[in-house]
Amino acid sequence: MKKISILGSTGSIGTQALDVVEMHADKYEVVALVAGNNVELLASQAKKFHPQLVVIGNESRLPELRELLSGFDGEIAAGEDAVCAAASLPAADVVLVALVGFSGLRPTKCAIDAGKTIALANKETLVVAGEYIMGSAKKKGISILPVDSEHSAIFQCLNGERHLVPEKIILTASGGPFRGKTYEELRDVTPAAALKHPNWSMGAKVTIDSASLMNKGLESIEARWLFDVGADKIGIVVHPQSIVHSLVEFEDGSLKAQIGVPDMCLPIQYALTYPDRWASPVKKFNFMDHPEWTFELPNRKLFRNLDIAFESMRRGGNAPCVMNGANEIAVAEFLKGNIAFLRMPDVIEATLEKVAYLANPSFEDYFATDKEARRVAQELIVKFKG
Repeated sequence: MKKISILGSTGSIGTQALDVVEMHADKYEVVALVAGNNVELLASQAKKFHPQLVVIGNESRLPELRELLSGFDGEIAAGEDAVCAAASLPAADVVLVALVGFSGLRPTKCAIDAGKTIALANKETLVVAGEYIMGSAKKKGISILPVDSEHSAIFQCLNGERHLVPEKIILTASGGPFRGKTYEELRDVTPAAALKHPNWSMGAKVTIDSASLMNKGLESIEARWLFDVGADKIGIVVHPQSIVHSLVEFEDGSLKAQIGVPDMCLPIQYALTYPDRWASPVKKFNFMDHPEWTFELPNRKLFRNLDIAFESMRRGGNAPCVMNGANEIAVAEFLKGNIAFLRMPDVIEATLEKVAYLANPSFEDYFATDKEARRVAQELIVKFKG
């Protein structure tokens, strides 16, 4: 039995991971469940999977969770320290980090310190502190296995090729709901329109990032650290059908791609079962169901977040951390209707200009940087509200 701690069990990745666990109930055991705020779903999951530890990040909801789990024989806790306890639980073999945004950083470090294998679905951890996290994992001799469909695809393409340096890593993007739109068409788009992703079912923050192409920028920085390549070796191509999940190009001109239906169960399961492959609930791919594949370059002039992310990656230090914090504020304010879709890059760029640059941040510097970036971005929302 492989024992798993799931951090972010009530989100899109977490719920699908539990579907995978349920399909292979004879091979998996859930030892910890962590959610941020969704007490009702967390309690339901705990009753079904009977973990040793159940954690709600929002401490104010702990009494409600205890009431819903009256008679539960496991431990019930709340707060950041409890989340880290779930990440480092002695019984866990694998820790799935599926928390949203910056909140995944400290628990990932706790899992590394405890020597756990990590299935990483929280790209912001490597965006913010990739050098530190990957360096720490290497020192500990532990594996960080990617869960994002694009990074899982690259990971699979590099299997058997580890002795080679890839000529290029090519991340595919669906293009989101606004592919092909003009500036005029995007000026007044609503959060509801931005949340209608054509291919994937994801949480609100990731869906907005996909619509703005920031998600592809974040994934590029994540790929930089996961696969130890520079920004000049990372390419982006828009592939609306989301069938080719990413590609690797080698020096001889050969390309390897991972292909499949757009279903997150496959990369989630691969990270949890690696290096094995098990039967999955994913519908088998049929070429006749997807006879046409198209590829195009992203519109970087309109979707400026992509270049902002690449410039932050090249600059390094705490610049990606600043960018990430500013983006999280911009997305939250856009979802509230307080800022226009096309103004989000303005907030991020202005925040990068105002927050002090650190070339060699310490681990704690990332937290100070994130706090300052959020403060500055929040103040800038008023300036860019129009």
